Amino acid sequence: MKIRTGFDIAFDSAQPTPMILMLSVHPSRMPDVLTPHVIAFDPPIPSHAYRDDFDNICHRIVTPPGLLTISADFTVQDSGQPDTFAPDARQIPVQDLPDEVMIYLLGSRYCDTDKLSQTAWSLFGSAPEGWARVQTIVDYVHERIRFDYQRADATRTAHDGFMQREGVCRDFAHLAVAFCRCMNIPARYCTGYLGDIGVPKDPAPMDFSAWFEVYLEGPRGGSWYTFDARHNAPRIGRIVMARGRDATDVAISTNFGYAHLARFDVHTDEVV
Repeated sequence: MKIRTGFDIAFDSAQPTPMILMLSVHPSRMPDVLTPHVIAFDPPIPSHAYRDDFDNICHRIVTPPGLLTISADFTVQDSGQPDTFAPDARQIPVQDLPDEVMIYLLGSRYCDTDKLSQTAWSLFGSAPEGWARVQTIVDYVHERIRFDYQRADATRTAHDGFMQREGVCRDFAHLAVAFCRCMNIPARYCTGYLGDIGVPKDPAPMDFSAWFEVYLEGPRGGSWYTFDARHNAPRIGRIVMARGRDATDVAISTNFGYAHLARFDVHTDEVV
């Protein structure tokens, strides 16, 4: 399967504004990119790429005064298979976890585990460990939060989402990640492209999507497995852009000054 994807985003700045952009496909999916993966700037400006501590590709720029358009359009090869289903994957005792995954047991900016630990154990402590416990968490979060794009809030934490019971895909992911960490299951936040492939077309404008991954032991040892608390179903055609502790680490743009988001278009479609 081939997927054509990309974006067309514009910022309007009153003065030069430094920014970090996280708009590249993740290095793990770069071998699947079939056409030039170029992030274009109009007007043309210098950019500097680097890898962050989570191996995400970041671009540093300084926006000029006025309107800056940032765009990309490329094609990705995809297996066409849905997210892996591994019901026998088991939870790994904390003392046996690899050093590099330990950070994904800790609380973070949006995953305030200290406020949710007691709740998590009361809700999920009796659920079977491993895959079944993660799925129980996903089922609960899927039912707990009502999706409403108009109610997006960039400051909403996992605990806030739990209490307010509304939000967007990032809020589903944050709450599920926080609950998994409370239950000693390493969990990390992911963002990327997820088109309406194999499912009915969503009439709402397309956006980047958020989901999460947990570290469990499968047939080949410890592995990261994908879960999606918003959709709560295996999906086809995920193209990951960035992974981290929460949305802080994978923000599409981080502005060091004010820049108005003047346009935001994302496209992700199967090539037929």
